[in-house]
Amino acid sequence: MSDVDSREKKNMKKSMFAVVLGVLLLSGAWLMAAEEKKAAEPYDEDTYGPEAPIIWDKPVKSVVFDHKIHTQANELSCDSCHDDLFTMEAGAAQEKDDFTMETLYNGGYCGACHDGSTAFASNKRCTACHIGVRGKARLEGGTAAAAGGHAKE
Repeated sequence: MSDVDSREKKNMKKSMFAVVLGVLLLSGAWLMAAEEKKAAEPYDEDTYGPEAPIIWDKPVKSVVFDHKIHTQANELSCDSCHDDLFTMEAGAAQEKDDFTMETLYNGGYCGACHDGSTAFASNKRCTACHIGVRGKARLEGGTAAAAGGHAKE
């Protein structure tokens, strides 16, 4: 191989590296700009549901549901869940006798999507929803849980 061929190969590798690096940098900048734009948009409760998370306390305490994660981040519409899976009334589901983990495992309520295919399965990543007493206190602005004490119920 001649010196000219060797130099051409090196130049071609450098050019290809520069192109790949440029594409990666532009992609990263585009993604960052899209996230900044999304973060700058005001939250619209009519479009995305209540901004504050719902915290169920039945059948167990401190189970959280955040509309933002489901509607804004995952682009689901309100009618994805309402009124077939949940009535349009905060806390109404927890008053029903069938609002149990067993029902979720069988495809009811959250389990309609949290089946392991559409979204993580209801029997996986428990702490994503079951935030515990300390998590509930943090969400509600309590200090006892943050300090390691017991939150008053």
